[in-house]
Amino acid sequence: MPRFFVPSVEGDTLCVTGQDASHIRRSLRMTVGETLTLCDGRGTDTLCEIEDFAGEDVLLRVLSRTLSASEPTCAVTLYQGLPKADKMEWIIQKAVEIGVARIVPVQMARSVAVINEKAAKKAARWQKIADEAAGQSGRGILPVVEEPVSFAAAAKRLAAENAVVCYECGGRPFATLANRETETLSLVVGPEGGIDPREIAVLEQGGAAIATLGKRILRCETAPVAALAVLMAVTGNME
Repeated sequence: MPRFFVPSVEGDTLCVTGQDASHIRRSLRMTVGETLTLCDGRGTDTLCEIEDFAGEDVLLRVLSRTLSASEPTCAVTLYQGLPKADKMEWIIQKAVEIGVARIVPVQMARSVAVINEKAAKKAARWQKIADEAAGQSGRGILPVVEEPVSFAAAAKRLAAENAVVCYECGGRPFATLANRETETLSLVVGPEGGIDPREIAVLEQGGAAIATLGKRILRCETAPVAALAVLMAVTGNME
């Protein structure tokens, strides 16, 4: 069923405007009487029926409201070491599809990409990619993509969170660090060159668990997808 994110789903009648309305009318060619889902981006799904078309707008009648069934029971924040080129866009898209709740790009010691004056512009584009992925995959929320932060800032935050670091040089089996009772988890993945041993020491000192994803070395864009998939499985969110 078509799904669209809107700022508010209050009231018995709703109106979809702009690009979404155009998509409903022209791309999907939906007609009066057909149904679609509106989501407020905070976990509420509203089933609606198309009641009429007014100019470029689509008028809807609310049929029912329910909590989104697609949101994982474990809220995951991905701290991703800044990769180069467009790898971050791919990581964001796939991480959102799998179920991540928040993404924090981190400039790490081995990051080729750096935080600069274009960071805010990149963050806006990354958020758009996340929003589109959320709509495509039927998410109940719009996961947040933050502006890039320094490793020091990330480490300070992680010291207060339930953090697991994916490390190519070994650690505890990743699948043993979460279960169906895990409600929140912060996942750390390095950039192309991996995580510097000094960074590992800082994270471990802050209380993070160091984990392995196996004996193979995964690319920086593969590791978060693999880790998130395992995490969703062990927390019961792949059923």
